[in-house]
Amino acid sequence: MLFRSLRNPVFARLYAAQTTSLLGDALTWVGLALLAFELAGQKSAIVLSGALTLRVTAFVLLSPLAGAIADRIDRKMILVTTHVIRMLIVSLLPFVTKVWQIYALIFALNVFNAFFTPTYQATIPLVTGQNDYPQAIALSAATFQLLGVLGPGIAGSVAALIGARQVFFLDALTFLVAAVLIFTLPGQLRVQPSLSNSATKGRTWRDIKNGTTRLFTDAPIRYALAMQLVASIAGAQILVNTVGYVQGTLKLGNMQYGWVMAAFGIGATISAVAFGAISRRLARTTFVLLGAALVTLALLPASYVGLPLLMILWLVAGMGQNFVNLPTQTLIADRIPSDAQGRVYGAHFAWSHLWWAVSYPLAGWLGSNFSDREFLYGSLIGLMLLVVVQLTLSPQDYEHEHESIWHEHEHIHDEHHQHEHHQGIPIGEPHTHPHEHLPMRHSHLYFVDLHHYSR
Repeated sequence: MLFRSLRNPVFARLYAAQTTSLLGDALTWVGLALLAFELAGQKSAIVLSGALTLRVTAFVLLSPLAGAIADRIDRKMILVTTHVIRMLIVSLLPFVTKVWQIYALIFALNVFNAFFTPTYQATIPLVTGQNDYPQAIALSAATFQLLGVLGPGIAGSVAALIGARQVFFLDALTFLVAAVLIFTLPGQLRVQPSLSNSATKGRTWRDIKNGTTRLFTDAPIRYALAMQLVASIAGAQILVNTVGYVQGTLKLGNMQYGWVMAAFGIGATISAVAFGAISRRLARTTFVLLGAALVTLALLPASYVGLPLLMILWLVAGMGQNFVNLPTQTLIADRIPSDAQGRVYGAHFAWSHLWWAVSYPLAGWLGSNFSDREFLYGSLIGLMLLVVVQLTLSPQDYEHEHESIWHEHEHIHDEHHQHEHHQGIPIGEPHTHPHEHLPMRHSHLYFVDLHHYSR
C-alpha cells in the first residue's frame, strides 16, 4: 500500500516535514503574487515571471551540486540548515518596498530550496530500506504534485483572512516546524563512506548524462516530458497572470483571488483521486494527452469570462495539470530499472523545471503586452505545441516490461542448438545451466511509425 512506508517513524517524520515545507512554499508564492501586484500593479506579471524564473534557475543549476554534497556530509544538517535559513529569508518579505528586493530574496530563498529538495529525495531510500523505498518515493512524489497545485488555493484563502504581507510570517513558522521535526530525528542521516566514494569519484557527470539519455530515448517518457512543456505553458499563465486578471481586469479582491486558486486546487484533487481509481484501465500516455488538452483548452475563453466561469475553467485546468504530472512520474517507475531510477528522476526534475523557465517569461511577456488577451494567446501557443508533440513524439506502442528471469532447466543440444559450455559437458547429453528469459513486452496501443516511412 502507498501509506505502508509511514509505519517507519523516521520516514513519517521526514514526510511530515516535507509536507509542512510544501505548504510553506505555497504561502510564499501566493503572498508573492499579492505583494507583486501591490508594488507593480498591472506590471505584476513581469515581477512574478522574473521571480519564478529565478526559482527554476536555482533548481537547475544547484540541484546536482546539492546531490554531491549530500553524499559527503550529514544530510540532517543540510535539511535543518536549509529550513532555518529559508525561515529567516521569508521573514524579510513583509518589509519589502522595492521590486529588486523581491528578486534578491526569492533567488536566495530558492538557492537553499534547491539544496533541500534533492537532499530529501536522496534521504528517502537511506531511511526506508529496499522494501518500502518504492512506496515512500511514490507517496512523496504524489504529495509534491498535489500540494503544488492544491497549496495555492489554501494559501490564497489564508491570505484573504490575515492579509498579504502577514502571510509570510505564517510561512516562516512552517519552515521552523519542519526544521524541528527533522532536528529531533535520532542519530545522523549520513551515507556509508563506501557508498559516498563510489558516487563521487568521477561518476556524477556520467550519472547525470545517463539519466537524461534514458529520459529522451524511452518513447513514452519522452512523449510525457514533452507534454509537460505544453502543460507548463498553461500552468505558468495561471500562476503568473491570474492575480492581474482577478484584481486588475475584474476589479475584485484578495478573497476572490483565493477562490479562483482554490478551484484550481480542487480540480487537481479530483484528478488525483480519479487517476488512482482508473489508472489501470487507461494507458499512462492517454492520461497525459487528456491532461494536456484539458489544461490548455481551459485557458482558451478565460480572458473574456467573469468570476464564476473562471473558477470552473480553473477547476478543469487543475484536473488537466495533475493528469499530466502524476502519470509522468509513474511512467518512470514503470519503465526504468530500479537501479537507474534515481538518476532518471533527478534528470526529470531538472528538465521539467527548465520547461517552467521557458514558460514563466512567456507568461510575463503575454501578461504585460496583451493584458486583455493573455490567456487566449497562451492557450493558442499551447495548442499548437500540443499538436506538434502528438504528431512527432506520440509513441509507436506503449509497453509494460517485466524484469528478466533467470532459472535452470534441463535440455539436450542437437546440431541446431549449440552454444558455449564449460569443459566436460558433452554434446547430445542432458544437462542444465542458467537460462535468462528476456523482458516480455505487452503492447497496449499501436501507432504508425512516421520515422520509418520518412527514411
